[in-house]
Amino acid sequence: MEHMWSVVLLIFVINIVYVSLLTLRLILTLKGLKMLAALAGMFEIIVYVTGLGIVLDNMTSVFHIVAYALGYGIGVIIGIKIEEKLALGYITVNVITKEYEPDIPNYLRDKGYGVTNWVAYGREGERLMMEILTSRRSEKALYDTVKLLDPKAFIISHEPKAFFGGFWVKGLRR
Repeated sequence: MEHMWSVVLLIFVINIVYVSLLTLRLILTLKGLKMLAALAGMFEIIVYVTGLGIVLDNMTSVFHIVAYALGYGIGVIIGIKIEEKLALGYITVNVITKEYEPDIPNYLRDKGYGVTNWVAYGREGERLMMEILTSRRSEKALYDTVKLLDPKAFIISHEPKAFFGGFWVKGLRR
């Protein structure tokens, strides 16, 4: 009986590692990091084949299958958390201020952000519209700074697939 529970635990842990690597590989692939994705894929398949062999050799209990399924689900969550910690890539943040305040773009530029700004017109009048490109590692700091400058600012972000030229590209590590 003790052997069964150690195999159940082993299946659970192996599947967490496998699916975490799978999730990370998919994210790396989507971000165009081919070599890192290939490296993660090599480790992923080693863990997968090992884990699958153990599962197929031990299909004697529903606990083995449940451990496999639970490990899979938790592996997805852990893989996403790992990617969030790595914060790979860049984001484009669009900010629309509640009031037109022309000093905000220069304040953000002084903090090292690349900012393009213009006057926009909303339902209630003039607004300041800014487009800011930053690394995902700096995302939270940018949001906090914008909220400090204008707590009612409208903020939306997305990940650019590619960008060329301009202020930001000069400092990028390729």
